[in-house]
Amino acid sequence: MNKETRLSCVEIEPANTAKRSILWLHGLGADGNDFAPIVPELNLPSSAAVRFVFPHAPIIPVSINNGYPMRAWYDIYHLSIDSRVDKVGIAQSVISIQQLIEREVSRGIPTHNIFLAGFSQGAVIALTTALCYSHPLAGVIALSGYLPAASETLENANPANHQIPIFLAHGTEDPIVPFTLGNATYAIVKQASYPVTWYSYPMPHSVCTAEIRDLSAWLNGIIKKQEDCSLS
Repeated sequence: MNKETRLSCVEIEPANTAKRSILWLHGLGADGNDFAPIVPELNLPSSAAVRFVFPHAPIIPVSINNGYPMRAWYDIYHLSIDSRVDKVGIAQSVISIQQLIEREVSRGIPTHNIFLAGFSQGAVIALTTALCYSHPLAGVIALSGYLPAASETLENANPANHQIPIFLAHGTEDPIVPFTLGNATYAIVKQASYPVTWYSYPMPHSVCTAEIRDLSAWLNGIIKKQEDCSLS
């Protein structure tokens, strides 16, 4: 993809020169501004020097909403979102996120310092991209998401990211992406021997304070481990 087809993004730069990046993907119908307010809540140390990149999904007709155009990473055909999968749309979005990863590399961030994160549809793309990416990434965060065509995705998974830390979280009262889908995703990646951390919360299709606290601890743990290794 050339420069003209790259996704536009909201970016939040650290006070010092960036050493790490988190690419954070929004959910259906939202945009890159949706999760920007979460940055200070994660309480990441200034020494981590994290650049946050919040891409805007393309605007496409969404079948479940009578074809109304909105920002979406792929089409949703039915209320039972696991019944039929827009594999073409997912593949196109994966390519778009791979391009953003490569842009971060061109800006001096090694892939092992790049995290992928997402909510709902964004979680699907973050997780799918991370599992299949050809260079090791720092970690992947999938909130209130799932893994469509899971067996096929795992068959195409790249060994470079077989040890990628995974943070999965889901609301037990989620009416949009049922908790059973999130729980099944956890079981699948755990069975495939990925290092996965799983949390559930008594909430609907949203993000809660406890979830942000747990995510903060997880991120800070990975960053501390990286920094300790760099000093040894």
